[in-house]
Amino acid sequence: MNILFIMYDQLRFDYLSCAGHPHLETPNFDRVAAMGVRFTNAFCQSPICGSSRMSFYTGRYASSHGAQWNGFPLRVGEQTLGDHLRAVGMDAWLIGKTHMKADADGMARLGLAPDSVIGARQAECGFDVWVRDDGLWGEGPDGFYDEKRSPYNEYLKSKGYDGHNPWADFANAGIEDGEKASGWMFENADKPANIREEDSETPWLTSETLRFIAEAKGPWCAHVSYIKPHWPYIVPAPYHAMYGANHVLAASRHEAERADPHPVFDAFMSNKIATAFQQEDVRQKVIPAYMGLIKQCDDQLGRILDELERSGQLGQTMIVLTSDHGDYLGDHWLGEKDLFHNPSVKIPMIVYDPREPANATRGTTCDALVEAIDLAPTFLDFAGGDIPDHILEGRSLHPWLHGETTEWRSYVISEYDYSVTPMRDVVGVTNRDARLFMVFDGRYKLIHAEGGFRPMLFDLKNDPEEFHDLAKSDSYTDVIARLYDHLSAWGRRMSQRVTRSDAEINAMHGRSARRGIMPFLKDGSEVPPELTEKYRGPVAQDYVSKTGQDADDQ
Repeated sequence: MNILFIMYDQLRFDYLSCAGHPHLETPNFDRVAAMGVRFTNAFCQSPICGSSRMSFYTGRYASSHGAQWNGFPLRVGEQTLGDHLRAVGMDAWLIGKTHMKADADGMARLGLAPDSVIGARQAECGFDVWVRDDGLWGEGPDGFYDEKRSPYNEYLKSKGYDGHNPWADFANAGIEDGEKASGWMFENADKPANIREEDSETPWLTSETLRFIAEAKGPWCAHVSYIKPHWPYIVPAPYHAMYGANHVLAASRHEAERADPHPVFDAFMSNKIATAFQQEDVRQKVIPAYMGLIKQCDDQLGRILDELERSGQLGQTMIVLTSDHGDYLGDHWLGEKDLFHNPSVKIPMIVYDPREPANATRGTTCDALVEAIDLAPTFLDFAGGDIPDHILEGRSLHPWLHGETTEWRSYVISEYDYSVTPMRDVVGVTNRDARLFMVFDGRYKLIHAEGGFRPMLFDLKNDPEEFHDLAKSDSYTDVIARLYDHLSAWGRRMSQRVTRSDAEINAMHGRSARRGIMPFLKDGSEVPPELTEKYRGPVAQDYVSKTGQDADDQ
């Protein structure tokens, strides 16, 4: 059995035809949904790329693994999906993006050479690397955003694309009047990228995936991690022209959101990306390109599914389709991600389990409250391993995949650390207070902001668009208190006792009495004689009497 773990970057949960999008047809996403279960209430653990991905890979909340924003290293020694799977005989391979930042200081402290097997795995989030390309090769006056080499740029150069950064010059730029029309500029989003479609990012990574499938020896877990439909919002022909203004859904936003907004929400509504997406002409150009990128992703998914079917591997491969977070696209007066409205924090999650017990749930949906951290224990369960629940904080999805009833969580949590953003200064908080927490119980969503602010509260039963912040009034104090109780209980979880399982602790219980430590006895009669046997019996030498005799002699 193998696992194909496919992640798309910044793919909204509702931009799939199986999720109800009225214009965007995604037959291959729908194909996997028809074979498996589509989870309709799945949430990421942080709505920012790096932190979210570290939660996927560790099976732990952001405050547990500590890598809470892009560029925050995942500390050396943190166990990841690859560590857990290799322990039960399954390899874990990376094909694409992780946004992993290695803990170089920690590795140096422990003497882990980056070019050793263990050092390379520590530096690559526990994966063995087939090909890693984080896919954002933007270049500014001080250099590139990504510091690693770009296999994709090397591929483009081998195909004859000129320049030192063909990712920016061709894959993510169009042409206007003979000049580069960069995809970084929203006004160019409607232009076709100046690249042969088969050489663009998504087909390239798909070809790498097919090469892996043809050459890999199982059992394996392949994490295929696409950079798209993440910005820059530009796509090659014919995808650039598949959708137009008539396919752009009206922005889901309300003037009530701008009336006495929460200070943190207000700061994000005022940033550059938000003010850009508040302009309808930006949305009219960007969203068709975003849809074209998704359509291209769907077509490339079809290539993978067809190859699995052709090679007879479909029936032995679990397939997961998901995203690290969503994209506001102008909803709630915002762009990008970062906050906790559903367009940002809710993610697509489709799981196909090829085994016979999953037959009863094929083509169904599940509205259980699911978290991104649930995939790591699901994969380990699938691989036949025992789930170390003192380390993995998620839960296996197997009961839902197999049509079983099970006790489940009553709320989900997401976290966001905005300490490195300009919004920290706008709000006027310290680094340590620039943190947000979401708790959602399936109806009410509470957002807590450190720094002495009031919370935000939404009732998604009566206000599914999340327009009306109920915490502006005093009418929902009981609901707010109940959700704070959930957040408090979650905050008291056992998150750092990761070196001893409950079973190991139970086995240790009482053993110290049989290993030489005999404290706090009055006369020894309190315990069985065998425990004091080593401390009873005649003395071998009498230094007490000898010491007394020596004193008399003096």
